Amino acid sequence: MNIHHLELFYYVAKHGGIAAAVRKMPYGIQQPAVSGQIARLEEALGAKLFNRRPFSLLPAGVELFEFIKPFFDNVEKVAGRIRGASQQLRIAAPSIVLHDYVPELLRRVRRRFPILRLQLHEAARADAERLLQAGEVDLAITVIDSKRRPEIHSRALIELPLILLASKKHNLTIAKQLWSRDKIEETLITFPRGDAVQTHFQRGLERFGVEWFPGIEVNSTRLIEHYVANGYGIGATVATPGFKPPPGVRVISLPSFPPVVVGAAWAEKLSPIAQQFLSEVEIEASAVKRSTKSR
Repeated sequence: MNIHHLELFYYVAKHGGIAAAVRKMPYGIQQPAVSGQIARLEEALGAKLFNRRPFSLLPAGVELFEFIKPFFDNVEKVAGRIRGASQQLRIAAPSIVLHDYVPELLRRVRRRFPILRLQLHEAARADAERLLQAGEVDLAITVIDSKRRPEIHSRALIELPLILLASKKHNLTIAKQLWSRDKIEETLITFPRGDAVQTHFQRGLERFGVEWFPGIEVNSTRLIEHYVANGYGIGATVATPGFKPPPGVRVISLPSFPPVVVGAAWAEKLSPIAQQFLSEVEIEASAVKRSTKSR
C-alpha cells in the first residue's frame, strides 16, 4: 500500500470530496491525478472507499479514515517540534532579497546560533505561500496583501514605491509624458499577471484612465533592468532600499501609485532561530524607514 495514496485519501475524506481536497492540499496536484491514485488505492484494498456524487464515505472508507486520521493530523505538529529543537532555518524570498539582504541578517543570527543549517528558496509570493503551507520553509519574506490565506500569519515591514525604468536614450523624464498620450507605444516590461507589482501598477494606471499592459513578463527586477538597458521597453518595478539603476537606465518616480507592502509570513509556530531572524529583519526594516525619512 502506497502511503502517498493514503495521504490523498486523508485529504479527500477530511474535506468531503476530491475537488475540495485539491483546493486545500498544501501542495499542488491536479484533480485527475488524485482520482487516479485513489482508484489505485481502492484497487489495492479491493474495496470502494466512498461515493463520488454526492460524496459520502462507505464503511471501508470510514474504517480507513479513522485509522489514518491521527497520524496525518499530527505529523506536521511532530515535525514542527523536531525542527524547533534543531539548529535549522529555512527561508523563502525573492532573489534580490536573498542576494542583497539575507547574508548580513544571517551574520547577525549566527552570533547567537553559530551552528546553523540553512535552506534558502527563491520564491515569489505564490510559491512562498505554497512552501509555507507544505511546511517546507519556516519563514518567508514576501509581498503582504489582502489575498493572503487565513492560515498564514504575517507582519508588514516596509512599503516599497513603484517606479518606472527607462533607457537614458529615451526622452522620457516624467510619467505624465506617458499618461497624456492617446496610446502608449512602448513595450511594458514587468512581472507576470497576478504578481503584486503588476497588480498595484495597474491600479495606479486606472486612476489616470490609462491602459498599458505588459509586452514582456519576467520574474525578477534584475531581468527588468537588463531588458530596459538593452532597449526592449520601459520597466515597471519597485525601488528596494538603496536601489541604484544600472548604467544607462533612468528612474522615473510614480508618487500617485500605491506602494507594495513587503513583510514576513509564517504558517507554524516559529522556532527560536526563526524568531531571531524575524527580529533582525524588523530591526533592518526600521533602520531603512528612519534613513528614508531623514533624506
